[in-house]
Amino acid sequence: MTDRTDSVGPAWPALLPLQAWQDTCTTLHMWTQVVGKVRLALAPSINHWWGTTLYVTTRGLTTSPIPDGRRSFAIDFDFLDHVLRIGTSDGTTRSFDLKPMPVAEFFERTMGALRELEIDVEIYTRPVEVVEAIPFEADNRHASYDADAVHCFWRALVQVDRVFSQFRARFIGKVSPVHFFWGAFDLAVTRFSGRTAPTHRGGIPNCADWVMVEAYSHEVSSAGFWPGTGLGEAAFYAYAYPVATGFTDYPVQPGAAYFHQALGEFILPYEAVRTADDPDRMLLSFLQTTYEAAAVSASWDRRALERNA
Repeated sequence: MTDRTDSVGPAWPALLPLQAWQDTCTTLHMWTQVVGKVRLALAPSINHWWGTTLYVTTRGLTTSPIPDGRRSFAIDFDFLDHVLRIGTSDGTTRSFDLKPMPVAEFFERTMGALRELEIDVEIYTRPVEVVEAIPFEADNRHASYDADAVHCFWRALVQVDRVFSQFRARFIGKVSPVHFFWGAFDLAVTRFSGRTAPTHRGGIPNCADWVMVEAYSHEVSSAGFWPGTGLGEAAFYAYAYPVATGFTDYPVQPGAAYFHQALGEFILPYEAVRTADDPDRMLLSFLQTTYEAAAVSASWDRRALERNA
């Protein structure tokens, strides 16, 4: 078994039902968009928007270093001490506590801290990839912060990041980092066949179609984890773009996995993984078989792409 117990409980933590922390989840989602858009504004553009994401750390989430002239800085969510920290390569820092506050206040405090550090940046303040897109400076509706719920979600991210990284290592073709997309609030890893894909039609709420065209310029098999907004429970997902004949009917594992017609993705509930005798093995089986569904149905050159093919 790999579900060892750490100093604060089982390695794969039990998560609150999404309904119980939905307000906090939405607020935190908007906070990560504020921070992510700072990286988007200043970091070099990398294919498929890889230069804009956040990453899981031993304390929370980070932008990683962002260039600012000849120095760099990073913005870190610390979900142990519940603090937002901004640190520069010349040794200056600013921080403030993460606690219940409106998105508008978080936005002003973040931008104010950046100004104090003499980091000159302007961001587009309307959220993306959400139906209700209240500009950050005007959002006084979302103001919840349940520290315990956030801490548990981050602990789940730590485990998912670890297993996703194992899965990523099996592929020698083009593959993304394991990274957190603040647009959809999900941790994801994506494999590429190497072939170009049909132009994506876009249609994502409050997101320009050309953004999706760049994201899906090449064929992908992608998997991820999110709190379950639109589904109702935290879950893993997997999809392919484009979708080849036979993909949705492929016999994926484990038995708890299923194809969600409305979402157009394979789904595996987080709770099924958490309560399994071997959570790592169950999750890896889902990642592997959903990848096979994409690779087999679309005739990927698996011998050239997989480490042990």
